[in-house]
Amino acid sequence: MRRWTESLERWTESEVWRPVAGADDAVMVDSMPQLIETKQALSDPEDDMPRNVYTADHETFRETAREFVERSLKPRAQQFIDARSIDREVWIEAGKQGLLGLEVPEAYGGSEARDFRFNAVFAEELSKFNAAASSCFGIHTDCVAPYLVDLGTEEQKQRWLPGFCTGEIITAIAMTEASGGSDLAALKSTAVRDGEDWILNGSKTFITNGYQADLVVVAARTSPDKGAKGITLFGVEAGMPGFERGRKFDKVGQDESDTAELFFTDVRIPGANVIGEVDRGFIAMMERLPQERVGAAVSNTAHAQQILNETIVYVKERKAFGQPIGSFQHNKFLIAELQTKLEVTQAYVDDCIEAHNEHMLTAIDAAKAKWWSAQVQNEVLDACVQLYGGYGFMNEYRVARAWRDARVTKIWAGSNEIMKELIGRDLGL
Repeated sequence: MRRWTESLERWTESEVWRPVAGADDAVMVDSMPQLIETKQALSDPEDDMPRNVYTADHETFRETAREFVERSLKPRAQQFIDARSIDREVWIEAGKQGLLGLEVPEAYGGSEARDFRFNAVFAEELSKFNAAASSCFGIHTDCVAPYLVDLGTEEQKQRWLPGFCTGEIITAIAMTEASGGSDLAALKSTAVRDGEDWILNGSKTFITNGYQADLVVVAARTSPDKGAKGITLFGVEAGMPGFERGRKFDKVGQDESDTAELFFTDVRIPGANVIGEVDRGFIAMMERLPQERVGAAVSNTAHAQQILNETIVYVKERKAFGQPIGSFQHNKFLIAELQTKLEVTQAYVDDCIEAHNEHMLTAIDAAKAKWWSAQVQNEVLDACVQLYGGYGFMNEYRVARAWRDARVTKIWAGSNEIMKELIGRDLGL
């Protein structure tokens, strides 16, 4: 905790970036004066139902995460969109503030919080900025970290974790293949043993952080005759001969996230880069997917709530027919429904956070949180676009970008249909 408190004090004492809401910032949007600042993150409403999942320590950490967003992300927002990636220097800054090694032991440079609620706080603050930032950093801190910390050898931890925590080693995880989608057991990438090494061939697609990752956790088939029980995880490092990356994908949303296809042609992987036990990769992935899914639920909910908050401000100020559009009964009832739905979703997600923190979250409950939060998120943002009218379809407005960004949440981390299939099976159907 001292590290986060000290970093917050440094930022408080220094000049923190703030947009100036002066006359020069104002532009006229129909009958509503629209300040540039209103397109940035706004504070949560004071009358939201209190949440009991976090302690004072978590809220102190939230201030550090929030200042990181204010200082390091917001001023570069357009730069990230243009580059289709988050700059390396931003990763380094996140490392300096102790934001990347939340699950990593102190011996390797981490914070060793041993408390997923800190991960959730970081994800919430990133999601208030945009969904892409939460995705990129979340893959690193929430998805890859458990594989390296739980399954890595002592040599691997010493080699990879210090850079992981400082931001000098950006990570990705490569499961998805073009032909398999959500069916992880149907992997076609192969790794064949050659002495002490392995020869990796195949490709992966839709890999977040894939274009600039220094270390990629790759799932490949090592025993073709064993099906799901014949998959192994490998640490593939940038610069290995035969490891190439395709172009950054031109996506519908989340422009700031670098997403790429990865190609492996006779890549020689040292035996020392096998992560976990040979042929137990599928089990390792299944054991860690609940954290990815509850993390997705945290981000989905925070993202939707932030944009709804901004929309409420908008409908109070935007006038039509001589009155604020939020005062029309249909809009008033709609927003009441959206806020209620989000608060109910938040309550369930908070329960999942606590359950996961106590190592009691089941894969089924994580699936429920993932699909439901993604569904609610998309419903809320679609309604927010409608409330903005034509302006909601303009990319210069956060609501439009958020609407585009959210569509993928019903697809990734296991599609909503797969989540429902898992829940249905658990019910004996």
